[in-house]
Amino acid sequence: MAGFEKDFQVNKMERRTFEWFERRRKTKGLDVAHEQIVKAVETVNLLDQAMKNFAAGNKDATDQNIKTLYKVEEKVDVLRAQVFTELSKSEMLMLDYREDLLHLVKRLDTVADNAKDAARCVEMLFEASLPEEMLKNATAMTTKLVACASTLQESLDNISANPAQAINYAHKVADIEHEIDKDYLSTKSLFVKYGTQTNIGTLVIFDDMIEFIEEASDLCADTADYTIILASRE
Repeated sequence: MAGFEKDFQVNKMERRTFEWFERRRKTKGLDVAHEQIVKAVETVNLLDQAMKNFAAGNKDATDQNIKTLYKVEEKVDVLRAQVFTELSKSEMLMLDYREDLLHLVKRLDTVADNAKDAARCVEMLFEASLPEEMLKNATAMTTKLVACASTLQESLDNISANPAQAINYAHKVADIEHEIDKDYLSTKSLFVKYGTQTNIGTLVIFDDMIEFIEEASDLCADTADYTIILASRE
């Protein structure tokens, strides 16, 4: 009996140790993912600032916004690699949890990539002449993208602290993404209205730009799906 009790106590200690390491690895992974989304949201904010300055004709400010965005996007790449390294250190962390967190950080990285690609399009449009209505619509899209990414950050921040709230924020991300989809289609329809008075090359680049913005919002919604999965496991 004494031997059984000893084995039981040893198993209990091992289980507690396993649970402690698992919680620590989860926390560490989520902490780095948190840093990553802070930087991803920063790229989206900088894109929005660049778009507003561009629409206002302030090229110097636009150029500065874009250069800063490029530097921040590089940090997002570094943080993604850190998450991968951190999660690869532990064989104990549940495989499903690890895979879902990896999917989440991959999408955060791609959100920043799309913000960078949209900013490149803005750079290419510096000397272009665009109708005010098209610029206004594009600016509305980037402003909503900021709301989308910021709400995603709220969702991620609450995965462990308040899983129910994390899920609630994730649903709000989806709602904002639907609004951006509508703005995207509305902006595309302006190509018919202004097609004859706008250079075809300008329209192609502008089209790419709003597509990158729309794709970034789609990726925010995809990432929110993973915050729902992770929060549900909590």
